[in-house]
Amino acid sequence: MSTATSPAARSPRLVDWRIRFGVLALIWGFSFLFIKVGTEGFAPFQVTFGRLLFGTAVLAVVMAIKRERLPRGRRTWLHLTVAAFLLNALPFSLFSYAELTIPSTLAGICNATTPLWGMVLSLVALSEDRPTRVRAAGLGIGFVGVLTVLGAWQGFSGLDVTGTALALLASFSYAVGWIYVRRTLAGNGASNLSLAGTQVGIATLQLAVVTPMFTSLPSSVEIVPLLAVIALGALGTGYAMLLQYGLVAEVGPTTAAMVTYFIPVIATAAGVAVLGEHLGWNTPVGAAVVLAGAALTQRRGPSRRPRTTIRAAATTSPVASPTTSPAVASPAAPRPDQHTAGRP
Repeated sequence: MSTATSPAARSPRLVDWRIRFGVLALIWGFSFLFIKVGTEGFAPFQVTFGRLLFGTAVLAVVMAIKRERLPRGRRTWLHLTVAAFLLNALPFSLFSYAELTIPSTLAGICNATTPLWGMVLSLVALSEDRPTRVRAAGLGIGFVGVLTVLGAWQGFSGLDVTGTALALLASFSYAVGWIYVRRTLAGNGASNLSLAGTQVGIATLQLAVVTPMFTSLPSSVEIVPLLAVIALGALGTGYAMLLQYGLVAEVGPTTAAMVTYFIPVIATAAGVAVLGEHLGWNTPVGAAVVLAGAALTQRRGPSRRPRTTIRAAATTSPVASPTTSPAVASPAAPRPDQHTAGRP
């Protein structure tokens, strides 16, 4: 049985995939810095709206160039509306509000807990995901890492509980969103770009309705926060998604998903170097433990009873994980505990 090679895999690339992988990690890692800077000049909802607006603009241009059609069917649009809320509107807004009171470094590390949430939820929502000793150990290790980052032995002294809870809730929303996408949009006939562009566009409309209700126009617009929001949307939401598409098509979703483990490292380095944020010993140590635990939760043992139908739908689905976070969809759907799109 021969396997057809996708056009993306056959076409020669001008830039090596490793370079594009590094660029994607940098963009998503710096997204938390962009959020922090953006909230210095705009309300959190305004930061999120601007991010989605500029991200939609980039994807719309690419869709127009490639002559992509919008998805068809009311059911598909309803599912995309829910996905837009869970994977874009809600977590993006929560991270923006969280970074009013917590460092961008902590927000980036909280984002790395998405695979942990994903494993817990997948055990409940997806019957083909069964716990193994290794994955259970990874969950426990990841939980210890979170407590280390938060300084639990100090009674969470000096920690803004509300901001941290919002960031963790944003990561939880990513996990819920990916499970929802896998259950409802797997096997959809629309293209990756069409689904993702439509999803981000719907999220933009959601924020366009909500933002005027809770914010007022700023009396003045500062250039640095404005540039941060533009970069957050055009690069972190639009261009990064296109980079991820190419990586998944060329090297596969497993390798592409490894970008998740570089995001908190870059977010931490950017927060310390650019914003001068304080970094205690427990933050990098705890982050490393979280990432180790998250990696273990994604290891799968041999399946006792193959679920041919379900796996076929998952691997051919045009919609996937950050990323998200930070992105919205990828050409091949990884497990819901793999945060390949969040996109931050």
